[in-house]
Amino acid sequence: MKITGKRVLVFGSGISGIGAAGILEGRGAQVTLYDANDKLEEKAVRDKMREDSRIRIVLGEFPEKLLEELDFVVISPGVPTDIPVVNRMREKGIPVVGEVELAYELGKGDVFAITGTNGKTTTTALLGEIMKDAKDSVFVVGNIGTPYTNVAELTRDDSVVVAEMSSFQLETIVDFKPRVSAILNITPDHLNRHHTMEAYIEAKKNVARNQKADDICVLNYEDGILREFGETLIPKVLYFSSQRKLEKGIYLDEGNIIYRNPEECVVCSVKELKLLGTHNYENVMAAVAMAAAYGIPMESIRRTIRAFAGVEHRIEFVAEKNGVAYYNDSKGTNPDAAIKGIQAMIRPTYLIGGGYDKQSSYKEWIESFEGRVKKLLLIGETKEKIAKEAKESGFRDIALFDTFEEAVLTAAKLAKPGDAVLLSPACASWGMFKNYEERGDKFKEIVNSL
Repeated sequence: MKITGKRVLVFGSGISGIGAAGILEGRGAQVTLYDANDKLEEKAVRDKMREDSRIRIVLGEFPEKLLEELDFVVISPGVPTDIPVVNRMREKGIPVVGEVELAYELGKGDVFAITGTNGKTTTTALLGEIMKDAKDSVFVVGNIGTPYTNVAELTRDDSVVVAEMSSFQLETIVDFKPRVSAILNITPDHLNRHHTMEAYIEAKKNVARNQKADDICVLNYEDGILREFGETLIPKVLYFSSQRKLEKGIYLDEGNIIYRNPEECVVCSVKELKLLGTHNYENVMAAVAMAAAYGIPMESIRRTIRAFAGVEHRIEFVAEKNGVAYYNDSKGTNPDAAIKGIQAMIRPTYLIGGGYDKQSSYKEWIESFEGRVKKLLLIGETKEKIAKEAKESGFRDIALFDTFEEAVLTAAKLAKPGDAVLLSPACASWGMFKNYEERGDKFKEIVNSL
């Protein structure tokens, strides 16, 4: 990708956009950073850049004349790819790529890319730790927090880049080709962005689109979409399963994780893991399969997975106050992920849910309440929609709140010794918080102040 002297528009001034703009300017491009949010102040955006940056900043309504002076566009993951201005760019023949594609073109080393509706962050974090135990130059990037563009120029030929990839990021790849990829599962999510389940599935499948015969793709055998997808792929396919033995791949058998490729190897007992729940055993299996197929020694893998304690905001124990256990599962941003949070509870639970509407159905989530959830405390844009679905499903112990703090404090007041209070919203945080991390941190702050 030739960059020096090119006129490049970076669309979006979030963490990915700032990272892309910086690397482009450093390579000699003439960069314009654009954000449609007219409430942003130029100074606030410029403060995120290097002091000597000469990047032009444009905010608010898109100036059409810009279309006449662009060589290509780098679009941030949060910007929908089908909005009118992006469509006009394509109509004019202006290449539109994502921040991940830019970083891949400029970076070095082998890339491990992990996607799926749920489990991405845990699997990415674990695989990153496995690689750090075995390799000298490892970078963990993507949807997990650090933009790929922030580290691309630090990578070497012997580097390993472990990337958590969202469907938004995978929409805009062109040549991006991981050495090892994984799709953990696919369930309905982000339909407000992708509009159809078919489009969402295709975005996820893009992670393996450019892989060759000597590359590796790890897939969940128990996901019918992925089992069928694996039969169509060019790269070597390894499946993982929590439900059955596999002739090749990695599976759970009587409490042991077994890796077979082609020889059978006992990785560990799940009792040796600090992670709890079948969904987490699946995450471990995916990470182990990716590392082992790449050639990381099993002893190194074992050492890491036994020590790994999980990630923040995912069924995270916060504190026990007055005999009530508090759990932060703010990363449960869709119904399927939030079901895992409920299934992990072994106490009667006061559940805090609701948030931004991603056009999800909450029926299966509500059905998972049986025998576990004492009361549902709802917040955010979706509270009335969820309350309606809950009543239709026969669950009626519901309360609606205008503020997050009011919901948490009410749960704390109602819960008795031996109960649990779980934040597992089944919705995104937008509208009330910047992201799920901020929501989880606020929950912990309130709990710790009790």
